[in-house]
Amino acid sequence: MIIEERTYDLAPGRLPAYVALVQEEGIAIQRPILGRLVGYFHTELGPLNQIVHLWAYESFRDRAERRARLAADPRWNVYAAKVRGFSLRQQSRILLPMSFSPLQELPADDPQAR
Repeated sequence: MIIEERTYDLAPGRLPAYVALVQEEGIAIQRPILGRLVGYFHTELGPLNQIVHLWAYESFRDRAERRARLAADPRWNVYAAKVRGFSLRQQSRILLPMSFSPLQELPADDPQAR
């Protein structure tokens, strides 16, 4: 299993509108394609105006296939155009859970993992 951590630095004051678009449109497109959403967060301390979301994949190949399906989805392209101007910078990291991580204990089909 791998975890992708995606971090977006938003323009100041844009967080509420960004979150509204994610809730109203984005997450409904992403979840069925990307699969296992581990968490979706915004920062309260430290660097402000950041959105961080974590997605679990079975492998790098699984991630590549799912991301390609998302990029090919016309609904995603319409949504992505709407939120593109909110972000000043984005970063993606791949995290590898340790064998004792609680994430390793959740079965892939566990509804709580989605």
